[in-house]
Amino acid sequence: MAEVTASLVKELRDRTGLGMMECKKALQEAGADIELAIDNLRKSGQAKAAKKAGNIAADGAIITALSADKRSALIMEVNCQTDFVARDENFTAFAQAVAALALSARVADIAAISQLTMGEGSVEEARVSLVQKIGENVQLRRAELVEGELLVSYVHGLKIGVLVALQGGDAALGHDMAMHIAASNPLVVMPADVPADVLAKEKEIYAAKARESGKPEAIVEKMIEGSLKKYLSEVSLVEQSFVKDPEVRVSDLLKKAGATVQRFVRFQVGEGIEKKSVDFASEVAAAAAAAAQA
Repeated sequence: MAEVTASLVKELRDRTGLGMMECKKALQEAGADIELAIDNLRKSGQAKAAKKAGNIAADGAIITALSADKRSALIMEVNCQTDFVARDENFTAFAQAVAALALSARVADIAAISQLTMGEGSVEEARVSLVQKIGENVQLRRAELVEGELLVSYVHGLKIGVLVALQGGDAALGHDMAMHIAASNPLVVMPADVPADVLAKEKEIYAAKARESGKPEAIVEKMIEGSLKKYLSEVSLVEQSFVKDPEVRVSDLLKKAGATVQRFVRFQVGEGIEKKSVDFASEVAAAAAAAAQA
């Protein structure tokens, strides 16, 4: 039997879009014959799933899983192509089952999650089967595991999910904090938590704007200081006005309850994914031009 080399696996991956382990297995079963491997994949339906892999999956759902003692939780983004599929029970059942498995295994790395056992196969095999069933690309995008004294989760309409780790306080306070974070999207818990490079970049922007005013340097420095103070109050959770009562700061609410927010994680579906914009008029014009030159 011919050897299944790394270059053969890479070529099959390039031609099908399937994962490395699936390609290696297909080549082993086909005796290292890449064309036979592709034929077998087409027959099994995996090639159909591979074709979908090139489609941009920028919709989907945020799923959370919480342990029984509320001391560990996992938040995960699972993507698909349309909101219609994001609300399909097959998609949501898959996403919820994967999140529960990942929490149980204490795994947040997507590659590792994909290899967890699910049913009679792996999570990746279940994903491929789901793609075949619903006809859309489905991807596990990211996950984060959080541990703490008291964890509370909140998901708003499948599209925004939050995990909050509280020290002190209770579940009701945690729910309020999670809802606030979902609505206000703070960057950090405390002003001191803002990364130095982010703060330096903001200062540079404020400095450039302030110096455009033509005012004396002493005034410019005060303008920069004021802008940075405002920025920190806007991006720090404890400095924000509580969304349910704007007269109250979050820090005051926490102090009254004798609680602190240890950390939080906020995921929003599709953030950072560049969606493909299709100009159908230009597409048709380009196709007509190409036809005319043929």
